[in-house]
Amino acid sequence: MTLRLSGISKSFGSTEVLRDVSLEVPDGTRLALVGSSGSGKSTLLRLVAGFERPDAGTISLDDRELAGPATSVPAHRRGIGYVAQDGALFPHLSVARNIAFGLPRSERRPARVAELMELASLDPALADRMPHELSGGQQQRVALARALALRPKVILLDEPFSALDTGLRAQTRRAVVEVLERSGVTAVLVTHDQEEALSFGQQVGVLAGGRLVQAGDPAAVFDAPVDAGVAEFLGDVVVVPAKPAGAALADCAFGCLAVRHDRSGGAERVCAMLRPEQLRLEPAELDGNATVVGVRRTGASAELKLRLGATEFPVEVSHRIPLHEAARFVPGCPVRVAVDGGVVLYPEPDQPPVATTA
Repeated sequence: MTLRLSGISKSFGSTEVLRDVSLEVPDGTRLALVGSSGSGKSTLLRLVAGFERPDAGTISLDDRELAGPATSVPAHRRGIGYVAQDGALFPHLSVARNIAFGLPRSERRPARVAELMELASLDPALADRMPHELSGGQQQRVALARALALRPKVILLDEPFSALDTGLRAQTRRAVVEVLERSGVTAVLVTHDQEEALSFGQQVGVLAGGRLVQAGDPAAVFDAPVDAGVAEFLGDVVVVPAKPAGAALADCAFGCLAVRHDRSGGAERVCAMLRPEQLRLEPAELDGNATVVGVRRTGASAELKLRLGATEFPVEVSHRIPLHEAARFVPGCPVRVAVDGGVVLYPEPDQPPVATTA
């Protein structure tokens, strides 16, 4: 069952929330939609669920139109499950009764509930517990089991891990992915957490200002963001002024580097983007290409401020290293900065770029 959105737009009053969003989610695929607050991601999920109607465009599941100019299938008839941010469990019902709540009476059997608990990796001993007696991760898995009880064709996850602490969040996310893989159901997650989106989804879509600005394989989107804004949103970046230097090469403060993706559109003034993980630093007395001008300790890491000045484009770059390596780099120390892999070129913005590992 392929979920298709075509030309979806939605406004609330004079505020345009979504504009001309189109995407496809093939059967059994996990899609993560990521965007900052106000990007329209939760509204898009509510439109798919049937809680809101689009102003324009269509939503369909295979050949069945769920929403369109002349169509609006009610939420409970779409065959779509929904897991809210806080799980939305009924506080007065036990785990077993929460899971069985939406089932037809003929299916409200202990064996069916046990099957769903096993699918969601829930200990059978939890069946008689009340929601307040569960951890946050257990509550979310109960909510997932309840959503899967009706065998939905698609399941929607509205930032289901955002209320959990960091360790439990990663653990619960892995458990939910395993459940979805076992069930084979199509899933759409919305989140503002870039790492979560890139690790959860087999596909990832980036929303900004109500538009789907990029979608595809997570590794491909992370490696070749469509613009510098998406690059910075998806993870730490180092951005420096650059100048094209022949076929697939660019000259910048790090030297002449290979261009792995050119997103500049032929602009005369460009900047080069790379990820901090591509940088290798070594103290160097004779062949250094940078100087340490500052060291700031930040918990388990240290932030170095480096000045690269022996080129046409002198810049300062901030770069984090593990704290135990900080003793090797003191202010005034010359270093050799090498770059693994190539850079991505973008048009230089109107204002001078700031080189950071944001």
